[in-house]
Amino acid sequence: MRSITTKLILAFLFVSLISIGTIVVLTRFSANREFTKFISNQYEAELVEELEGYYAKSTSWDGINEAAIGHMQNQFGPENDRPSNFCIADLNGLIIRESFTHKLGDMVPPDVLETSLAITVDEKTVGYLLIDKPPDRRDPMETEFVRRLDSSLLLTAVGTIILAFIFGAVISRTITKPIRELTNATHAMAAGKLGQKVAVRSKDEIGELAQSFNKMNDELAHSFNLRKQMTADIAHELRTPLSLIIGHAEAVNDGVLPPTHENFEIIREEAERLEKLVTDLRTLSLADAGELPLDFQSVDINKLLNDTKTHYMVQLNQKRITLDLEPASDILKVNLDPVRFSQVLMNILDNALRYTPEDGRISISTKQSKHEVEITIQDSGEGVTPEEASHLFDRFYRADESRTRDDGGSGLGLAIAKSIVEMHKGVIWAESEKGKGLRTIIQLPIA
Repeated sequence: MRSITTKLILAFLFVSLISIGTIVVLTRFSANREFTKFISNQYEAELVEELEGYYAKSTSWDGINEAAIGHMQNQFGPENDRPSNFCIADLNGLIIRESFTHKLGDMVPPDVLETSLAITVDEKTVGYLLIDKPPDRRDPMETEFVRRLDSSLLLTAVGTIILAFIFGAVISRTITKPIRELTNATHAMAAGKLGQKVAVRSKDEIGELAQSFNKMNDELAHSFNLRKQMTADIAHELRTPLSLIIGHAEAVNDGVLPPTHENFEIIREEAERLEKLVTDLRTLSLADAGELPLDFQSVDINKLLNDTKTHYMVQLNQKRITLDLEPASDILKVNLDPVRFSQVLMNILDNALRYTPEDGRISISTKQSKHEVEITIQDSGEGVTPEEASHLFDRFYRADESRTRDDGGSGLGLAIAKSIVEMHKGVIWAESEKGKGLRTIIQLPIA
């Protein structure tokens, strides 16, 4: 199988051969034609000049048919009395010097006279020169000139082909080098060596391909690391409640702890926590696979938010937190699953309630932006850094690693919210600064 380099070199050579061959043939044809035309014009000019001299000296054409014209002598020799390749007609078109095709005494049609060469003496036309065909009068120097021209064209063609081969080899290697690097990096990735990088040397299609490869490789490496981290986080999140359940059950069974309601309640709470974690994991996996069932309806988003506020009134009162709802003045209809989207709002509000201090404030506002509905949820908590805000929707992510599970939840609520929003063809992100609370923004297409 031929490599791309070989194919490119052969393509350069083929194109060069065709182009150079065409140029050489056309150049040689054009040069010979122009050179022949130049010699013919020179021959005609010299012949007219000699005939004008003859007439000026004789003041008539008497004896012109027997006169030895120099150009005729150059063609046939001084002793040759055969007709020449040119003839002369007087002002009336009567042939007064014959040639191969025109005999003495013939009449030349007026239209032929108009295309013939006029012989003038003292600015007066005294006759017409008709040339049957200019003779091949090339002398040795002219022949040598044509030969050298052909040799130059041949050498130029050969040199150009050699340069085309060299440039073809250089250019093809320049083009295929990043492709070879991409191939080697792809093989390394297939062998499980992620994190491969290729150099971006240009801004053309190959450079764009290299950039896309680097971006894809970064995303694969990031996804692989997230998967490993998620596996470790799942193991940790499952081990903690399981350890508590097993430890308390064994302690009760061994008589270390009394079988009281409080001890059984601890076991039940940890089992519920474990069940919720497994449920969240299943919901998240279904959402990622696009298999989470959704019942889309045209829903008034302001009414849905008001119902959600009513649901949280008890918890808000317990923590003395004010929830301000600022709905848009217009009715905003959105095509969504009210149950699943309520889960999104609850996961975000659970997070806001968890980190908003007592006597704090949470505000929810809606507005229409172009062809989208925008929902903004702002709390008055401590907030996080912009870097931490960009990771809040990652699975099992906690901005403060020192938080306990009771304070920080399982770390799946916001990840589930993001997956459900994306299934609704929307986007969600967080904005925050330390000491300025957390703002969560959701954009959904209008129904």
